[in-house]
Amino acid sequence: MKTKQVNFKKYSSFKIGSEVSIALLENDFSDIDKYYLIGSCNNTLVGNNPPPLMMLDKMYDYIKIENNTLKVGGATPSGKVASFCKKNNIGNLEFLAHLPGKLGGLVFMNAGLKEFEIFNVLVDVTTTEGTYKKETIEYGYRYANINKPILEASFSLEIGYDVSKVEMFKKMRSNQPSIPSAGSCFKNPKGDYAGRLIEAVGLKGVMKGSMCFSLEHANFLVNNGDGEFKDAIWLINEAKRRVQEEFDILLECEIIILETQY
Repeated sequence: MKTKQVNFKKYSSFKIGSEVSIALLENDFSDIDKYYLIGSCNNTLVGNNPPPLMMLDKMYDYIKIENNTLKVGGATPSGKVASFCKKNNIGNLEFLAHLPGKLGGLVFMNAGLKEFEIFNVLVDVTTTEGTYKKETIEYGYRYANINKPILEASFSLEIGYDVSKVEMFKKMRSNQPSIPSAGSCFKNPKGDYAGRLIEAVGLKGVMKGSMCFSLEHANFLVNNGDGEFKDAIWLINEAKRRVQEEFDILLECEIIILETQY
């Protein structure tokens, strides 16, 4: 199996982690259960001792139109999909221009902005175990019950790229920090907002090393310089503890934590 050296301090959006040898998934699916599959790590916090990791080979980076359906490989960056849709006047995926990541990861977490999300236009998903229609997959807010690597996803093809939607999504993102982070740290509890709760318990802007919950958006855990995994974890655990004590709400992480010893 081919491998690739990845320095997570440069590769991940958090800019935290060490250099790790990553297995590349091609056509041999026999040993995949030994690994944790990663994408572009835009919502991932990687420690210094992560589990064995794997990523899709570049052979899964493609976009094509077949039978009036848009088919996208799991390793395809979201920006590439957005550009393809704009060039070919394809609608309903405009929000991908403002969601960093690779297609497989975006489908896996049913990524989106407000009510606009991947599963709205999804037709089916192809994994290492076969192709599954959307109707057969359990999914919800930032969640899809898919436990095998996503090799490809198909989307309904609708003509009409909407520039006004792109502007709307840009405004939705305008209050989010530009410094290294992994996006929203916690999922919003039902009927409330994680950012409001974090601010209410006094953690907004509080520094631990170079890490803090952003002053711009309290649910963004940001790296102000040379951030370390241990400080990020301390803030995550402290937010959970304080919010549960104050509001009897258990915050659930939206980011993925990859570390065997924390």
